[in-house]
Amino acid sequence: MTEHVVDLLGVLAYTELTAFSRLAADAEHAPALAERMAMADLAAGQYRHFHLLTARIVELGARPQDAMAPYVASVDAYHDRTRPNGWPERLVKAYVGDEINSDFYRELAIHVDSATAALVEEVVTDSAGLDVIAQLIRSAVEADPRLAGRLALWARRLVGEALSQAQRIVIDRDALAVLLVGDLDLPADDLNRMTRVLGRLTDRHTDRLRVLGLAP
Repeated sequence: MTEHVVDLLGVLAYTELTAFSRLAADAEHAPALAERMAMADLAAGQYRHFHLLTARIVELGARPQDAMAPYVASVDAYHDRTRPNGWPERLVKAYVGDEINSDFYRELAIHVDSATAALVEEVVTDSAGLDVIAQLIRSAVEADPRLAGRLALWARRLVGEALSQAQRIVIDRDALAVLLVGDLDLPADDLNRMTRVLGRLTDRHTDRLRVLGLAP
């Protein structure tokens, strides 16, 4: 099972590393100091997660760069396809992107060893700064209600791209497919399990849109 755990930690570590660099860049576009601080706090949290994950990869006898390498192209492609246009879209991507990733990796961690599962749960639950981001989004929509429709469409696009990325990752990496299925004796391409996972991720996303004031 070690191979499967390293694969999970590798994709999660690269996701966190990429999130750190992109959120730090987003902070430079903030319209005011409070917004800049919120993005910087979120970025700092992602970098802390990255170090926790790479430390666990080393404990398991693997090299972090080798564990992350298979996922670079897929994660980078997701970000290339979802470049935000303006500050409100940056906020929504920071919030929605973080939460949908957390949901997905929590699903993959159900069947790993207890130490790794606890680490993944710590990483995906530690969302310091996200509440501030959510409040900034709500404030922006309250100040300009016309934003709601545009940002709702943007959020749906982000989730669509994120779910497509998740499917590609699982299809391309047998180790992650096995984790999703949860049984080494079952075929790794069990689409029923994937369909159920995607359904749960979509439902949680819809709930978040309501919290943000972006649901229809």
